[in-house]
Amino acid sequence: MKRALKIVMYIAIAFVVIIAGFLSYVKFALPDVGAPENIKVELTPARIERGRYLANCVNVCMDCHSTRDWTKFSGPSVAGTLGKGGEEFNQTIGFPGRFIAKNITPFGIGKWTDGELLRAISSGVNKDGKALFPVMPHPSYGKLDREDLYSIIAYLRTLEPIASILPESKPDFPMNFIINAIPKRAEFSKRPDTTDFLAYGKYLFTAAACNDCHTKQIKGKPIAGMELAGGFEFPLLTGGIVRSANITPDNETGIGKWKEEDFLKRFRAYADSSYVSAEIKKGDFNSFMPWMMYGHMKEGDLKAIYAYLKTIKPVNNTVVKFSPENMVN
Repeated sequence: MKRALKIVMYIAIAFVVIIAGFLSYVKFALPDVGAPENIKVELTPARIERGRYLANCVNVCMDCHSTRDWTKFSGPSVAGTLGKGGEEFNQTIGFPGRFIAKNITPFGIGKWTDGELLRAISSGVNKDGKALFPVMPHPSYGKLDREDLYSIIAYLRTLEPIASILPESKPDFPMNFIINAIPKRAEFSKRPDTTDFLAYGKYLFTAAACNDCHTKQIKGKPIAGMELAGGFEFPLLTGGIVRSANITPDNETGIGKWKEEDFLKRFRAYADSSYVSAEIKKGDFNSFMPWMMYGHMKEGDLKAIYAYLKTIKPVNNTVVKFSPENMVN
């Protein structure tokens, strides 16, 4: 009997040692994506302009890294806050912790090397070697053309420095361990030629990280089989919950019956110089989609994304677009 108890005790101790060793490895040895590259991005006019377009109209870095005015439809960026950071993604909208968008003006990244910025954007590891939660979609950005990321870096260097000291992001348990296993080495690609319409559309789709908001998640993990079927919930500061749309080509609940002109019109409505964002009062419907940014995407780029979306698997999923506060459980 004593021998049996000793064996059980040894097994239990061994199990604890193995678990402790694994957790220590994840906590202290990861992330392991390599050192930042020793690069210097030349600030050419072409790169800066390309970066401006990507950061404001495609990747929309400025959507999360600026202050959005939620008293107006679609939360347009507040003038004078471009890149200052501060947008918060927390437990109230399904995130496993409290994640704060960083200051990406020269005030916040002035001491970062170009290699450190590239590693953060494409592999999700910051200047100090800490893992970044993929609310910034580094898994997607790591699949892009290196030159496009150079352009974004060049553009960020030209932003007006804005002083803002922000709190550190803080993942909940067990995400504080899991987060270290998320960063991966970038697998850069070449931007397809615009004549390769579907490949180019897929590339832009990846750059815009459409999947992140249009796929419902549980604690930061997308639900398998529901890719792009919508339903991701965003609690509104003015009350109620708005949900992302189903953008699969399902004829009943998605964009299956949309024509290319319908798709373009939806975006172009917010790019018109006469458009004024409506005032939002308590209880009104609002949208988390940064229409004012995506609306300025080039027409050919929007057409390519539309063409790609029409090729993905249709998912029948009815999304209740908005639930007023008095209807939210």
